[in-house]
Parts: sequence; structure tokens; C-alpha cells
Amino acid sequence: MRRGESDDPFEEFVANRFTALYRYAYVLTGNQHDAEDLVQEALTRTGVAWNRVRRKDDPEGYVRTTMARIMANKWRRPKLEHLVEDVPENAAEDPELGRITEMDGLDAALASLPRRMRAVLVLRYFEQLSEEETAQVLGCSKGTVKSQASRAMAKLRANMLPQEPALQEDRRGRS
Repeated sequence: MRRGESDDPFEEFVANRFTALYRYAYVLTGNQHDAEDLVQEALTRTGVAWNRVRRKDDPEGYVRTTMARIMANKWRRPKLEHLVEDVPENAAEDPELGRITEMDGLDAALASLPRRMRAVLVLRYFEQLSEEETAQVLGCSKGTVKSQASRAMAKLRANMLPQEPALQEDRRGRS
């Protein structure tokens, strides 16, 4: 069987959409390892509900929403890591990921943002959700989405724009 051909519709969906979902997870999390965990968790949850999900018009949208909600829940509870003795399987390789990580420092600027701000930017500008839809996915108010987006954009502008040396020294002196 070729890629994307399977007797199991869920396996076919995963085979066809995994790289796109992984890129989305990478943008949400800001690093490869968290992206792998996020896409795995979202696909696990989707697999359990697949009979219900596949009847909807947009199973990929369901997985993306699941990923955004998982991220929203992560900043609401403390992060606990579980160490294991064995090394996990090999990391996923995606040649298209370079396109995201080579955007003139955008990846570093996004990674410097708190998770909530990064999630708002990804949902609003990468996924092109409305403020209302973003608020619904993240489980917060429309005002929170607006303020987080505004603050995140201000931080990105400050980090991405070249600054004059005198202005940089003045800022260091005030700290």
C-alpha cells in the first residue's frame, strides 16, 4: 500500500495530515520535543473519538482545536515531567519545518513569548480565527484575546525591529 492508503480511515488521516499537524504543533509550542508530545496527545484523543469526529466536516480542524485546548490547559496547571529510563523513539523529521524556523528570527521571537501569548497569535494569525473563536478555543474572554494579542505583537515588534545603539544603551541604564 502507498502512503495514505489504508483499511483504517484514522490511519489514513494520520498518514496524510501528520506533517501539517506537526508544523502547527511546532508553532504552538515553540520547540520540537513539545510539538511531538502535543501532536501525539491530540491524535490519541482524536483516535478515541474517531467515529464521531470523522462524521464532521473537518477532522483536521478538530485535531488543531484539540491541540490549542491542550496548550491552554498546560498553562493553567503546573508542569510535571516524568523521567524515563529508556530513550524514546526517533524524532519526527519534516523538511518543511525549516521554512518556519528560518523566518528571520521569527521562531526565536515567538519562542520568547509566554505560552498564552504565543497560542493567541497562532490561533488569530496563523489559523486566522476570529477573536470570538480564539476565545472559545482557549476558554477565555474576547477581551483577554485582544489584550494578549496586543501585548504579544508589541513584544514581537520590540524584539524584531533594529534599535539604535544610543536607544539600547539608554534602556540598559534605566533597568
